[in-house]
Amino acid sequence: MTVKISLSRKSIRALRKGERITEKGITAEKLTDGVEGEVRYSINIMVDGERHHRIIGKASEGVTLTQAQEAIELLRTRAREERLDLPKGRKIAMSFKEAADGYIKRMEEGGGKNMKAKRQHLTMHLKPYFAQNRLDKLTTFDLSRYRAVRREAGASDATINREFATLSHLYRSAVSWKWISRDRLPEFKKEAEAVKPISVLSDADADALMKSALEDEDDRLWLFVAFGLGAAMRHREILRARYDQVDFDTRRIFIPQAKAGEREQPITPSLARAIKRQMEKEADSHGWIFPAVNVDDSKTGYRTNMGRQFARAVVRAKLDPSKVTPHTMRHTAITRLVKAGVDLPTIQRISAHKTLTMVLRYTHIHGQHVDRALDAMDRCLPRPISQELHRGSSQATDHAIA
Repeated sequence: MTVKISLSRKSIRALRKGERITEKGITAEKLTDGVEGEVRYSINIMVDGERHHRIIGKASEGVTLTQAQEAIELLRTRAREERLDLPKGRKIAMSFKEAADGYIKRMEEGGGKNMKAKRQHLTMHLKPYFAQNRLDKLTTFDLSRYRAVRREAGASDATINREFATLSHLYRSAVSWKWISRDRLPEFKKEAEAVKPISVLSDADADALMKSALEDEDDRLWLFVAFGLGAAMRHREILRARYDQVDFDTRRIFIPQAKAGEREQPITPSLARAIKRQMEKEADSHGWIFPAVNVDDSKTGYRTNMGRQFARAVVRAKLDPSKVTPHTMRHTAITRLVKAGVDLPTIQRISAHKTLTMVLRYTHIHGQHVDRALDAMDRCLPRPISQELHRGSSQATDHAIA
């Protein structure tokens, strides 16, 4: 029971068992009866947007009202000192919730990538967990605890790694936006993930998919499939392509926004001809190859997703939509290069993987070029000598010595 009187040594001594007095963030609670009965002191205050709720101790342990007051003053002093480390223009530290909301808003206004996934990561998992934590106080231990909680909830390491990728990008953005200083940037460690099997299309499947795309009501679906199978480009990269970025003489497409940075993407002669034919039909021969057709895409000017149309073609081609996705076309194109015996650096140049290690995943499944390399090393070996011949040679030698 809380007693509404001023907190002082006299009023504390007058308390009865179970009564408490709270004032200015300090609570004194009587645990036993008597003027000299046991008293427990605790504090509960907000300092720079961060709540501090802790037990200071008992009177029998030498704790006094003055020490509780000093504990609060110490917290406030530390907060003032930490303000000196805040980026210029900030008076108090930003909470994680405030940062997450600001991050989503800025990224959406700036046309950030993968916003659906990032918004889901933050809204469903990261923001509820870290909520009122100070943005500049995230530690490696906090991240380890988060991973443990998500694992207990049934999330795989791959899923948690994606969430950490969003968290890492939020923090790197926070540094560039001067929400926190660079020395407060935590280290985000990814766990090793189980390698997923690579699904590829056979030549017959690829032909059936293209036929189905040509028959679809969406007149750009066939070109989307042609890009996927003829350039090994990623879904978003295809949809962001423009006619004025295509060099038909060198058969290269300039990609200003790619996963590993800007690059020039080689394309096949057939794809180059297909793009040129489509361009000649356009009113805007310098604009988007996949222009927006609905309100959702009007902000970008180009289509942002072809997943629904692609799934429709997959079903019509009698393929499994749970296994055949737009990314399957990329896997298929890269696998064809491996099967053709193209050297790995050249494949990396076409696929735009960051490292050769990522390209090697395809050789583990379709590594005929490795088999051909071993064939080149192969040499005929002499037939082994039988044990009988060994024994015969030995007996003859022994006889000669005798």
